Amino acid sequence: MSKQLVFGHKNPDTDTITSAIVYAELKKKLGVDAEAVRLGEVNGETAFALDYFNTKAPRLVDTVANEVSDVILVDHNEKQQSANDIEDVRVVEVIDHHRIANFETNEALYYRAEPVGCTATILLKLFKENNVEVTKELAGLMLSAIISDSLLFKSPTCTDQDVAAAKELEAIAGVDSQVYGLDMLKAGADLSQKTVKELISLDAKEFAMGEKKVEIAQVNTVDVKDVLARQSEIEATLDQVISEKGLDLFVLVITDILANDSVVLALGTSTDAVEKAFNVTLENRVASLPGVVSRKKQVVPPLSEILQ
Repeated sequence: MSKQLVFGHKNPDTDTITSAIVYAELKKKLGVDAEAVRLGEVNGETAFALDYFNTKAPRLVDTVANEVSDVILVDHNEKQQSANDIEDVRVVEVIDHHRIANFETNEALYYRAEPVGCTATILLKLFKENNVEVTKELAGLMLSAIISDSLLFKSPTCTDQDVAAAKELEAIAGVDSQVYGLDMLKAGADLSQKTVKELISLDAKEFAMGEKKVEIAQVNTVDVKDVLARQSEIEATLDQVISEKGLDLFVLVITDILANDSVVLALGTSTDAVEKAFNVTLENRVASLPGVVSRKKQVVPPLSEILQ
């Protein structure tokens, strides 16, 4: 069997990076020549988790078709979020927890999508189903992913299955989820050394919503004011990104991980969709979104409904 690359979406978050590592390890245990790779830089939160559990980051790739014919996608399926040459390879597996959009294949594949809060929750099931032991390091990585995607179990995307998986992984990893999790989230929320360009691309995803091309980025912080203090510079950079990518809308969601609220900054020709979707009025391009912390469950669906 030829080599298969395992990777998540562009602008990778903790779930994307760790799920690629974990699933590649499972595939290797099952006799597959698999390698985890990444499509973007590792953020501070993910770096904290990798360092804590003594794991190297996957190597960075720009394209995949020059290396392999078959690939496995984790934590995404939409082609605009994947490798630039994704249409030049065969997707043989997908392990994901997001909506399915802009995705089709010429051949049958293994597709595992579940309505849970994190890809890692599905991966733990796959280890059990295949009777493969979860090591301390892999457990720590999966736990980190669940904590990240669920904002320490406070996000509305978090399910009972995620909580149960986290408790099981916590025991194997030998850490306290609350103590370790808060330290990890704070590591990711330190934005002081980030340039504006890095800030808006830390966790950004592009979506096709009807005829509109939308990019939604999210940053976690312990003080929203620190981010908004750079608003003029952020807007100038976003205007450039909108022009270069031909976007109709760019939404920057700034999430306070302690208060579990967000502020949204919206630019583009379709900002009225933000006002309609969240029943808010943008003032100086900004609006408060109390209780909103999940892009997947609280931002993408209402915007999609308005723009479809």
